[in-house]
Amino acid sequence: MNRGKEKGQSHSTRPPVIVPPKWIYLTPEEVEEIIVELAKRGYPPSMIGIILRDQYGIPLTKAVLGVKLMKIFKKYGIKLTLPEDLYNLMARAVNLRRHLEEHPKDYHSKRGLIEIESKIHRLVKYYKRVGKLPPDWKYDPERARIIVSQPLIIVPKTLIRREEAE
Repeated sequence: MNRGKEKGQSHSTRPPVIVPPKWIYLTPEEVEEIIVELAKRGYPPSMIGIILRDQYGIPLTKAVLGVKLMKIFKKYGIKLTLPEDLYNLMARAVNLRRHLEEHPKDYHSKRGLIEIESKIHRLVKYYKRVGKLPPDWKYDPERARIIVSQPLIIVPKTLIRREEAE
C-alpha cells in the first residue's frame, strides 16, 4: 500500500512549444562552451542544468540548442560512468550502509536500505533492457562503494589539452 504517489501534485509545467526565450543573450555556441566547461569541472548533468537556469537564465538547453544536454556530451566525447539517477541511488545506499555499520539496530534505516536497493535493481533491469548497461552488469554493495568513490563524468583528454593550448 504505497501512498507516496498521491502527493506532490504541485509542480511547474513546461511550455507546450519549445522556443528559445527572448531574454537569452548567449549564442548556442557559447552555451555549448559553458556546458563543456562545467562538465570539465566535474558537474553532473542535473547540476549543469541548474547552473544554466540560475546563473545564465537558460530554462532548457533544448530550447536554445535544439538538442538535449546528453547529446552535447556525446558530441564532445564526454561520458558518464553510470546513468546519473542510478549513480545517486548507489551513493545513497553506500552512505546508508556506512551508517548501519555504526548503528546496527537502526531498523528504520535497514528498511530504507532495502527500498533503495530495490529501486537500484529495478533501474538496472531497465537500463539493461534499454542498452545503457551491459547485460552482465550486476549491483554489488562493495562494487558500488568503489564506483561512488570515483567521479561520475569522464572527460576525454583531448578536450583538456585543447583548453591548455589556448
